[in-house]
Amino acid sequence: MTSLKAVLAVTGLVLAAPAAHAAEDCGSLTIAEMNWASAGLAAWVDKLILEEGFGCDVGLVTGDTVPTFTSMNEKGEPDIAPELWVNAVKIPLEAAQKEGRIVIASEILSDGGEEGFWIPTSIAKENDITTIEDALAHPELFPGAEDGSKGAFFNCPSGWACQIITANQFRALGAEDKGFELVDSGSAAGLDGSIGRAFNREEGWLGYYWAPTAVLGKYDMTRLELGVGHDAETWNTCTVVADCPDPQLNDWRPAEVFTAVTQEFAQDNAVTMDYLGKRSWTNETVNALLAWMGDNQATNEDGAYYFLENFPDVWTTWVSEDVAEKVKDAI
Repeated sequence: MTSLKAVLAVTGLVLAAPAAHAAEDCGSLTIAEMNWASAGLAAWVDKLILEEGFGCDVGLVTGDTVPTFTSMNEKGEPDIAPELWVNAVKIPLEAAQKEGRIVIASEILSDGGEEGFWIPTSIAKENDITTIEDALAHPELFPGAEDGSKGAFFNCPSGWACQIITANQFRALGAEDKGFELVDSGSAAGLDGSIGRAFNREEGWLGYYWAPTAVLGKYDMTRLELGVGHDAETWNTCTVVADCPDPQLNDWRPAEVFTAVTQEFAQDNAVTMDYLGKRSWTNETVNALLAWMGDNQATNEDGAYYFLENFPDVWTTWVSEDVAEKVKDAI
């Protein structure tokens, strides 16, 4: 997404400001606490650093990709979406930037996110499965469908943009005719639970998933090759459109995952924009944090404190020394 990255670079030049602004400049702000683990963690990291280091008054609001973007674009709230997966809202996001409603503050995942169809690595190796077509040739390996005579192909959580994408990919693959049923996972917890059950029973599992996640850190999974590239035009005009009449198989591009803010907030909060412009981490860091959270049944808040206590080499590069000391004193 060259155009978005170009805007991101310009935004950094225009909005960067010395970190020595007074704490009062920060004021009150709202952050979307998205309903998946890495984004919820990021929201709490931002909340703690901005409150303890900059003296902001931070409110968290429940969020999801499309509803949060729509609210920011149309209503100017919340102020910040820490982890916006751009593939789901590419066209309207570019329009919102051009029309001066949304600003990209940073690329929060420096090495991008990853989406696709996955199966357990053990199943892949035992059955010489490397592609999605290889998997679709063996519905008997993937139980879990309501119709026990069919294989289960798990969709992504209800209400997420990937639910539409996966449904279109399922139809493009002709998966139903190949003996599969598209299974509604219901929620992120339901999707994770289906993977956990499959591994506990040493059964196969096939469906949509993404990284960074604790699940892919805990369970050894293989991303299947689709055998096609990414066609941006088809993606934007059909793949992401509900009930597209003639879907074509289309691979995910490596996902650019940005922090987005409203234009009004960007103009009025130079000190916060300076912080957000520097705030970025890798999949390796996030996977480690999510794995710890999963092992310890930790909340997003717990994970944020764990990160601040155990990864100072990462987050102290985002702030000035005096801000870092305030945060350290507070935790």
